[in-house]
Amino acid sequence: MNLSMNWITLRVRDLEASLDFYHRILGLPIERRFESRGRQIVMLGAEGQPKIELIQGSDPALMPECGISVGFEAGSLDEAMKELSNEGIPVARGPVSPNPHLRFFYILDPDGFEVQIAEHC
Repeated sequence: MNLSMNWITLRVRDLEASLDFYHRILGLPIERRFESRGRQIVMLGAEGQPKIELIQGSDPALMPECGISVGFEAGSLDEAMKELSNEGIPVARGPVSPNPHLRFFYILDPDGFEVQIAEHC
């Protein structure tokens, strides 16, 4: 079987707050926005890469300890921390350097999902 990652779905309470976080702050392009079965859906991500699918819902948000995490690569971890701090987004955990070639930290999205920002050195 030959598979490739297509998308990750996050059910969010406030679609506009999540869209602001993932699109404006993190810079993911909006691929498309549509409605399905009465729910607003936004697909985010660059061409040829896995997408993040945001679905507006009223389900309670998962807490970070549930194990949900989305990861991104940054050119500079220090610059990413500075930019996020300027947006009022605190570091939830880290930075951590488990080996000489990797550093990362976590922030939380509007629903409490963990977002890892990593730099491979």
